[in-house]
Amino acid sequence: MNKQEIISKFGRKEGDTGSPEVQIALLSARISYLTEHLKQHPKDNHTRLGLLKLVGKRKRLLAYLERTDLEKFRALKKELKIR
Repeated sequence: MNKQEIISKFGRKEGDTGSPEVQIALLSARISYLTEHLKQHPKDNHTRLGLLKLVGKRKRLLAYLERTDLEKFRALKKELKIR
């Protein structure tokens, strides 16, 4: 799934790129891509550091979304299959 598809699927309106739902979905796509990359290149520590930063950022955004809108938080976690 490319960036435009993710934005149109999770955005609140046309061209919405800043809402927490879109940001979390984009980060999740990037995290899954980097996870696959690290399976092929296990010694790529620069990528591993970037992946850990992305995971932390997604965790903070999820915490924000949980505080502000619990229903959207639950729906997004279910849709993206995030534990």
